Amino acid sequence: MADRIARPRVGHIQFLNCLPIYWGLMRSGALLDVDLHKDSPDRLSADLVRGDLDIGPITLVEFLKHADELLLLPDLAVGSDGPVLSVNMVSTRPLTELDGGKVALGSTSRTGVLLAQVLLAERYGVHPEYFRCPPDLTQMLLEADAGVLIGDVALRALYEAPGKGLAVTDLGQAWHEWTGMPMVFAVWAVRRDFAAAHPGLVKEVHDAFLRSRDLCLAELDQVAEAAARWEPFDAATLATYFRTLDFSLGERQVAGLREFARRAAAYGEVPALPPGGPEFFHR
Repeated sequence: MADRIARPRVGHIQFLNCLPIYWGLMRSGALLDVDLHKDSPDRLSADLVRGDLDIGPITLVEFLKHADELLLLPDLAVGSDGPVLSVNMVSTRPLTELDGGKVALGSTSRTGVLLAQVLLAERYGVHPEYFRCPPDLTQMLLEADAGVLIGDVALRALYEAPGKGLAVTDLGQAWHEWTGMPMVFAVWAVRRDFAAAHPGLVKEVHDAFLRSRDLCLAELDQVAEAAARWEPFDAATLATYFRTLDFSLGERQVAGLREFARRAAAYGEVPALPPGGPEFFHR
C-alpha cells in the first residue's frame, strides 16, 4: 500500500466467527499493511466510534447509533440466514414462561442482547427483568432463569447445556423463523473522515478482507483443522460452524438489517435509519 503516513488501524474481533475473514490476511501478507488491534466486539466498536481505529468490525447496534460518523464496507458482515450457533439463549424453562423472570445478558455483544429482548417481547410475549453480567453460564443461572450468550462461550453452551437439562434457543434461527429474513450481527465500517482522506487505502483494506474471506471459504476444512489445534472444539464442529455463518452483505442481508433497525428503533435503542440507508463506502 502506498501514499500513507501510517498503516490503517484495523480492528479484529477475537471470536471464532471472525476467523474466516482474517484467515487469508496471514496467507496473503496483507497483515503487514495494517496495524491490527485485537479485542472484544464491544471494545472494538467503542474504539472505532472514538476514532482510535480507522476501519473495523462493529456490532450492528453500535453502527446504527453512529451511522452519521461511519460508512459500511460492502459485502462484508457476520450474520446468519437461519441458525447462527453462537448467539444463544440458555434457559431453565421454555421462553414463553419467562414473563416476570430474570434474564442475564452477557456483556460482549449489544446486538445479540437486543435481539433477545426484541424476540422475547414480540415473538414470545414475555417481559422479564434483565441484568448485565459477564458471560459465564454457571454464574448467570445462579441468579437468572435464562442467559444470553454470544460467541465462543455460546457455541460451547450449544453442545454442553442440553446435557445439563437446559434449553438452548438459537436466536439467529428464532429471528429467521419469525421474519423470514437473515440476521446481521456485525458489520465492517470505516470512519467517514478516514474514507474521505484515504479512499484508496480503504479500497485496498476492503479488497484484502474480501480476498481473505473467499480464500478461507474455499479451504474451510483446512482452516477448521488448523483452528482446532488451539480451540476447545474439534475440526468437524468448527467446519460446520463456519459453513453456517453468513459473511456476506448483499440485498437480502441489508433487508434483514433494515428490519432489525426498524424494530430496534421502535424500542428507542437506536435512531431510525434514514430513507435509503444505511450508507456504504463507494469504491
